[in-house]
Amino acid sequence: MISRRFLPPLSWLTAFDSVVRLGSVTDAAAELDLTQGAVSRQIQKLEEQLDIRLFIRDRRRLVVTPAGRRYAETVHEVIATLHDATLALKSNPEGGLLELAILPAFGTHWLAPRLPDFLRHHPGVTVNLATRTEAFDFAQETFHAALHFGRDDWPGTRALKLMDEEVVAVVAPQLCPGGDLDLSRLAGLTHLQLQTRRTAWAQWYHRQGMQGRPPATLEFDQFATMLKAAEFGAGAALMPRYLVQGHLERGRLVTLPGAARTSLGAYYLVWPESLSDYPPVRALRDWIGAPPDPAA
Repeated sequence: MISRRFLPPLSWLTAFDSVVRLGSVTDAAAELDLTQGAVSRQIQKLEEQLDIRLFIRDRRRLVVTPAGRRYAETVHEVIATLHDATLALKSNPEGGLLELAILPAFGTHWLAPRLPDFLRHHPGVTVNLATRTEAFDFAQETFHAALHFGRDDWPGTRALKLMDEEVVAVVAPQLCPGGDLDLSRLAGLTHLQLQTRRTAWAQWYHRQGMQGRPPATLEFDQFATMLKAAEFGAGAALMPRYLVQGHLERGRLVTLPGAARTSLGAYYLVWPESLSDYPPVRALRDWIGAPPDPAA
């Protein structure tokens, strides 16, 4: 929490910055459209609050002290930053910084190809992406929004549903030689699973009308590693269809014919309720929820 005790009024800091830059109370007063007496009083109040001498009074001149010179460098940077931020806001009120938490696979294969279109429509928004695989407390992070898998159950947030996720069981062709993959053969293989989806196989088997626990498992923290292990024959993997459709079409993986369609959850864009009107969040929400532009 910022203490007002150590936060001088901006008018005092502006007067201080002007005097240091221009080397004269008279010139500073002209720049700020104030009287010389008003500038001198603001400098005096600043010194009283800081309890530090910023200037040495030499007859009619003010000579900045070494401590004052160091302080002036930081004050000028802060004022310049405020100046630039104000200009940016006035010239592009819908712009700004968007810190977005993404899921590794969904962010790479679904969001990343669409990002150029978003940036083309919102050139003033700067997007920073970072990976998060589980829900977090927005109050403890710098993120403005996140991509989330599961249900619309993230506390303290609003959500926009993006799509349901269909999962399919896949194996390398060498694990089912001489024929198509069947349920009994699949059940006898090592099962690959994500650390964040330890009940996924049980749910999938239940959807196929089978009960019981799946066989031995290997755990992974990301789909990309699990997919590569499945390609090399490490076992059966339960993967989102959008990630493996190309592998299935090229014959690099095979799936169970006639398996019941299974969805374990959906993808959402989520954001804190307090940021619903933050321009970059609103821009992303409106863009991501809009139908594709045929002319794009």
